[in-house]
Amino acid sequence: MPFSKIGLPKELLSAVKAEGYDKPYPIQQQAMPAIIKGHDVLGIAQTGSGKTLAFALPVLMNLKPSSKEKSRNLDALILVPTRELAVQVEEVFTKFNFALANPFVVKAVYGGVSINPQMKGMYGVNILIATPGRLLDLHGSKAVGLGAVQVLVIDEADKMLNLGFKDEMDELIKLLPPKRQNLLFSATLNDDVKSIHQVVLNKPIIIKIKPKDENLDLINQSGYWIEDEKKGPLLRYLITKHEMQQVLVFTSSVFKADTVVKKLNKHGIDAMSIHSKKSQGARTDALLKFKNKKLRVLVATDLLSRGIDIEFLPYVINYELPRSPKDFIHRIGRTGRAESPGEAITFVNEEEEHHFKVIQKKMGKQIECVDGHLLDLTS
Repeated sequence: MPFSKIGLPKELLSAVKAEGYDKPYPIQQQAMPAIIKGHDVLGIAQTGSGKTLAFALPVLMNLKPSSKEKSRNLDALILVPTRELAVQVEEVFTKFNFALANPFVVKAVYGGVSINPQMKGMYGVNILIATPGRLLDLHGSKAVGLGAVQVLVIDEADKMLNLGFKDEMDELIKLLPPKRQNLLFSATLNDDVKSIHQVVLNKPIIIKIKPKDENLDLINQSGYWIEDEKKGPLLRYLITKHEMQQVLVFTSSVFKADTVVKKLNKHGIDAMSIHSKKSQGARTDALLKFKNKKLRVLVATDLLSRGIDIEFLPYVINYELPRSPKDFIHRIGRTGRAESPGEAITFVNEEEEHHFKVIQKKMGKQIECVDGHLLDLTS
């Protein structure tokens, strides 16, 4: 089923086409028509399966401002577990919101940054993407009203409840009007999700998309045998020689990520790092620049890799191997998405050789490696 058969208005269809979406993913194909018709929906689909677009487009299509006058009352509320996801969801809404003849006011709020600018910016907001704790703080300060919410979306419910948001969620749900549309999305249907589903959803349409393995067939994998001190020159050589743009590099430590960035910048290659020691502002800035192709290289640790979800990422480079084969597959799975091919390159030193063989065996794929010492890395 193409997007044109789902029932979206022309302006959103044009925006979808302009963004390069050819056809809806399974969760979008099944959830969108149900949401457009006003049903409550429980969508079970793995991370990276297109859930955000599945609820963003119908919400933008159906939403009617509760008042012609600007106020602090929200029309739609999207609850998410992390700051990174809040920024990503806001980006999707904003991108398609501007296709509307009368765009809504969309905003994301989360902890880790000053609350004062967020309080001042809540006036006139229609669609709010929020982490639960920060939303409760804003509501407690009377900066936002929840009594007119028409649509509630709980995204990545399994993660939210695992991260201990249950009490905050219970408190927020009591503040919402009883008559509203509810959309709950989760990667799994565990006991916590079942319990909140029973409390929040009213006769929902339940959609389950069977998880699939990372499509490694779309990823062209290669490797280089190289000693540690030559990894930096090899990285710069490959980026420059192949004129790589939008390169995601993985390291195993914060220190190494920052070191790689310093050396890349020193040699004129635009790079930034993203890891747990960075401030929220710095992480958000780096991720947005990289997604918008204003940053050539992003160097990340595994801890934050799950917040990096880019559909058409061309290159992933493993500067160092991760601890587990599962993490390796997750890393390279950042490319080769949305049915577009990608390239994953892995650097392997002598000590990592055995571990690399284990990774290949678990993955069921053998990766051809070039002897990096034979390359003239000074050219």
